[in-house]
Parts: sequence; structure tokens; C-alpha cells
Amino acid sequence: MRNVLIASFEDAVTKEWLVTNGIGGYASSTVCGANTRRYHGLLAAAFQPPTDRRVLVSKLEETVHPLMGNPAALSANQYPGAVYPSGFQFIRGFESIPFPKTRFEGEGFCLSKCVFMVYGANTTVVEYTNEGEEELRLDVNPLLVYRDYHSLFSESEFFDFHLEPIAERAFKVYPHYDSLPFFLYFSKGTFERNLVWYKNLEYLEEQRRGLDFKEDARSLGSISLSLEKGESAYLVFSTEEPKGEPNGFQWKQEAIARSQALAPVSENTFFNDLSVAGDQFLVRRASSESYSLIAGYHWFTDWGRDTMIAMRGLTIASGKQAVSKSIFQTFLSYLDGGMLPNRFPDSGETPEYNTFDAALWLFVCLYEYAEAFGDWDYIQDTLPKLEEILDAHVRGTRYNIHLTPEGLLFGGEGLNQLTWMDAKVGDFVVTPRQGCPVEINALWYNALKVFDYFTSHFARENSFQPLIGKAEEAFRAYFLNEEGYLNDVVIPGEYADAALRPNQIYAISLPFSLLTAKECENVLAVVDKHLYTDMGLRTLSPGDPDFKPVYEGGPWERDTAYHQGTVWPFLWGEYALAYLKIKGFSLEAKEEVVGRMEGLKNHFYEENGLYGISEVFDGGVPSAGKGCIHQAWSVGMLLKVWYELTKTRIDVASN
Repeated sequence: MRNVLIASFEDAVTKEWLVTNGIGGYASSTVCGANTRRYHGLLAAAFQPPTDRRVLVSKLEETVHPLMGNPAALSANQYPGAVYPSGFQFIRGFESIPFPKTRFEGEGFCLSKCVFMVYGANTTVVEYTNEGEEELRLDVNPLLVYRDYHSLFSESEFFDFHLEPIAERAFKVYPHYDSLPFFLYFSKGTFERNLVWYKNLEYLEEQRRGLDFKEDARSLGSISLSLEKGESAYLVFSTEEPKGEPNGFQWKQEAIARSQALAPVSENTFFNDLSVAGDQFLVRRASSESYSLIAGYHWFTDWGRDTMIAMRGLTIASGKQAVSKSIFQTFLSYLDGGMLPNRFPDSGETPEYNTFDAALWLFVCLYEYAEAFGDWDYIQDTLPKLEEILDAHVRGTRYNIHLTPEGLLFGGEGLNQLTWMDAKVGDFVVTPRQGCPVEINALWYNALKVFDYFTSHFARENSFQPLIGKAEEAFRAYFLNEEGYLNDVVIPGEYADAALRPNQIYAISLPFSLLTAKECENVLAVVDKHLYTDMGLRTLSPGDPDFKPVYEGGPWERDTAYHQGTVWPFLWGEYALAYLKIKGFSLEAKEEVVGRMEGLKNHFYEENGLYGISEVFDGGVPSAGKGCIHQAWSVGMLLKVWYELTKTRIDVASN
């Protein structure tokens, strides 16, 4: 646990917190409570778990009235040309584990506020505790919205937010006629109705991203309550009608116990905290009644590629066997044309299949699953599905994915982008990679080797075995170039893109390598020299004329920089695995990797999304994280590396 100190409004609004509920819903804001994103809110509920997320409660405005001293407004908001009120000046500490807790101090008062969610429910609890020596009165004013979490809300007569009392301190709230309701409950105090629109709340992060950034929110009135010394009270916001009186104190103890149970038995605080943070991505998918993984908060859903990569550290290496099998079931139940879904949309159940590699990553995950758990019965059950995937790729499937006569895997047609470098603005493809991408063919080779390994275990015939040698020969012939590194994309006999990109690292880091030891050393040396940073790997060499050193601005500026130099931390994990393999997992190599982890460790605790690893960093000078504040594969790959280190008994007990 680390206490975050706040020096200014600018400092407070650049540090964000997040709590989740295991079904796709969340609560999130900044340390000072000033929302800076459309995605912020105290209750973002998932109506079709883990998707169809809607923000219902934007934030709370609080004013404390000490027995001795002047009233103090504890909240903060950015309005056009002004910050009001300036409650950040009363913040004396902020903690993130086991859930966000802010401590306010001023003349005659000391008050703490913590926020948590009930696991498995769209229910947020906000608890206030009087930590001072004297009684105080607290007024709490909820600001409400009703919208899809990608949208913004504006004043409208249509949204009357009808209140229906259902108990002494409980209300059913209908945002508009015939809408789905949500519920407000408070453990003590009285409610005074006062209908007010809060206009032109400005969201700074949306403005920086070149998007619409102003929102209105509705106040229905305030709750006034008194707190004796040491006394606590709570508010509950939920999409579920309470059955009897909600027990916020019991829910809090359950949330604390769950958080403590998530941390592995380790002397390393960072490892423990990273494991707890990683659990926030695990969700239950209602459509398959099984587990899935949110790719990143705040705006991603469960993506096939991201899930396969992230689960290597989040569930497989961490020993979550049942959860891992459940995730496999989620995606295998949607297997179609030998492909796994790339993305489940925010609403509706029709998945998108525009991914080249999700199904290939499945083989790597199952290999690591078998190695971790020895569950050969499950592997045997999946063999027909794996054979179906390989057969579809050999015969050809959607998006012109097929095996070339040389033995390489080819894909792409039209404007469809199938690899993880898929940025596109309108009809402009930023990183065109149609053909045979290097990481796809490293994954194809690993899929063939894994299937051969599995069939050998069961003494079964493998009709795909001849393709292994063919893939080895073709890969070396077409990807190895004279500069000592690997081409990024090739079309045999026609084209070779020698842009220096990080995708070649997979030829080393994956379980089965296509290169000799010397070739691995050469490739890693080039990657180290041109692409490596302590926050991740650059997506393009700074020496390339298309290199973009900064990821910022509107959608065009950001999308055209997304894979043109921008640093991705999940690739740090692949680099570390490659480095350890080349160095034979020596003690010196392990210590080097642990040392290089410090940059991401400091980022985890002190920057942007507190207790999270960001999606991306600038390619020029990586500093503050950008994109999503908490990305699944960023955390998952860091955990994957950590487990690889600890299972070989390196002493990494330093905190």
C-alpha cells in the first residue's frame, strides 16, 4: 500500500483510480473526484455483462460542516475557465489498495471516503468515516447521468429522473419514462429534494484527445447526515433493487477479504499488488456463462487476441486452472471458420472475426496450460477444435487467409487489417501488413509444433507434421535479412518490408523458436539498440522516416502514431522472455530483468491509472502513460515474466 500525496489540482486530475465488479461494470475517477473522461463515473453498469455499459452516477458533491470551523466543499470540477470548488486542497492522502480511499483534513474535521463495488453486481458503495475528534455534518449531492459510456450527456426535458420512494432511505430512480431504473440507498440521514442541472462540466482528457468534452449532469437533491467521532455511513448506487436494508459494512469486509485472497503468497509487494490489479480484467460473460477478459479500461470489451496474450500471465502462470478453462470455453464456443472472435461488440452478440492471430495464440496458451497443470484430458478434448483451426488455415478461410505454396501463412484483403497493428483512419491504412507478417508466421510455426507435441503425447497421427519443416525453411529464406534482423512482412517472390519493428521478437520469445542461437542474439541486439525502452518496445525504429515520437492530439494524430513508434509495455514482457531464453535463465540475466522492471513498477504506483499499467507511451521519450489507463496484456505479460523468474527460484524478495 502506498499513500499518494497531492500537491495541486493538476497533480490530482492526472492520477486516476478504478474499481471493478467482475461483470464488466466499474467505478472510476481522479484522486480529487473531478472527472476528466466521459468514461469516469461512480456507477458504470454492464447491462449485458461484460458489455452494454452505461454511466448512471457521474460523481458526488460533498460539503462538510464541522462543529467548530467553516463549511468546506470537498469536491472539484473543471468548468470553462475555472476549477470549482477546490476541494483538492483538503486532500491529505490517497490509497488504492484494497480500494480507493481519500483522506480529507481541514479546520475542525478529518474525514475519509472510500469507494468499492459488490463483486458480481452493478452496485457501488461509497463510505464516509469521521476520523476527527468532533462531530460533523456532511451534505452529499449525487450528480446523475444516463448514457452509453462512450457518449456524453446534455440537459433535456426528456430526462426527468423521476424519484420513487421505496423505503425510508431508499429511492428508485427512473431517468426517463419507461427507462430501466436504478436505486439509491443511504444508511443514515435525510434527503432534501432540489432539482438542478450542473452545466458544462469539462473533461480534460477528452479535450486532449480532440473529442467532445463538455457534459451536463442532473442533481435531484442532497443527503444530509451527522457523523460522530469514529462513525461511518454509506451510500449505495445499484441497478439491483435492494432486498431489505443493504449492508454496506458487510460488503466492505467481503471486498477486503476477496482482495487479500487474490494476492499470492509472496514477499514481494509489487508482485502481490500486480496480481490483485490483474484480477480486475476477469469478467463473467453472460452470453456464454463463462469467464472472459476485458482488454483494457475504460473503453475496451473482451477481445480475442488480447485475451489470449493476457491470460498467459493473468490466469495460466498464476495457477487459475478453472478460470483458464472457462476462458477457453468462451472463445471456443464462438469458433467459426477456424477463427476466434477478435471483438465482442458493446451491444449485441454478433462477434467480429477480423483477427489473424487470436486462434494461433490459442495454441500457445494451451501449451502453457498443459505445462502448468498437466491437464491432458482437457487437451485431448480440444484436439478436434485445434485440428479444425489448422485445417481451415491450410484450406483458406475469411479475409484471404491461406497457406502459400512456400509454407507461409498469408492474410489480408481490401482495407481489412488483421494483425495487432491495425490502425486505420477512414480508408487510410496506417500500417499496411497484408501478406505474410513475421509474428503471424512465428505463431503459425508454434501452432504446428504445439499440435505435434499434443498428438505425440497421445500417440495420434498428425497429418500437419510435414508443414513444420516447410515453415522452418520458408521462414529463414524470406524473413532473415542481410542487416541481421527479420523483415516485418513478406510476399514470397514479390515483396519484403524491412521496416524495423518489434514483431520479430516473437521468433525468439515464443516456446518454439525458428532461429539459431546466434541469429537470436543478433535479432535481440538490433531490437535492444533501436526499439527497447524500459517502458516497452517501440513499434518502429526512430531512424525510420515514418517514426512518430509523440502519441497525442485528435483521432487522426493518435491513430497515425499508434504503431509508428509508440511504445507498448506488453512487448516489454516478450523482450524479457527472449532475453532470459538467450541468456539461459542465468542468475545474472534474471537480476538484469528485475532491474529493468523498475520503470514500469514506478509507473504502476505513481502515474496515470494508479495500480495499473497503461496501454501505450510516447515513442520518443516514454514518460506518462497514454491510451487506456489499465491494459490487460500490459499487466498480464509483466506477470508472465515475474512467474518465469520466480518459478526458477531467483531471489526477488526486494520491495
